[in-house]
Amino acid sequence: MEQNIHGRHGSTWSLTVLGHVDGTRQDALAALRARADGFDPALFTKVTRRRLYGDGDGFMLLVEGRFARAWHYRFKLAELLEDSAPPPPPRPPTREPKPVERWQPPSPRSPKPPKPPQPPAPPREVDIPERPAWLGRDDLA
Repeated sequence: MEQNIHGRHGSTWSLTVLGHVDGTRQDALAALRARADGFDPALFTKVTRRRLYGDGDGFMLLVEGRFARAWHYRFKLAELLEDSAPPPPPRPPTREPKPVERWQPPSPRSPKPPKPPQPPAPPREVDIPERPAWLGRDDLA
C-alpha cells in the first residue's frame, strides 16, 4: 500500500506491505480488494466521501475528510521475486471485533432527599465586645 503522509515539512510517500498470499493471481487480487474495502484511515474524525477505483493489478482509494482535503491510497498487487529473509509466519485469522455499544446518556436519577435541618450555631461568647476598646481613642498614635 502506498500512501501520502502530510507532515510539518510537506508531503512524503510511505510504502507498506500488507501481506502475502499463496495462490493464484485472482486469489491475491480478491484478498487485496478485501483489504482495500476494509481499510479505515484513522486520520479523520469525519469522512465525507470515499471512492474506490480499480486499476489493473490494484486499487486506488480516495478519501475526502475535513476541509475537503483529499487523501489517496494505492493498493497494488506485486509478485515477490526474491527475498533475503524468509517471509513472516502467517497470522492466525482474526476474530470479528465485538460491536461497541453506543454511548447513552445516563437515566435520570431520582431527586436527592432534602438534607436534615442543621442545629443552630452556638451563641458567641458574651465577653467579646462588639466594638474594640481602642477604636476611636486619640491618645494612641
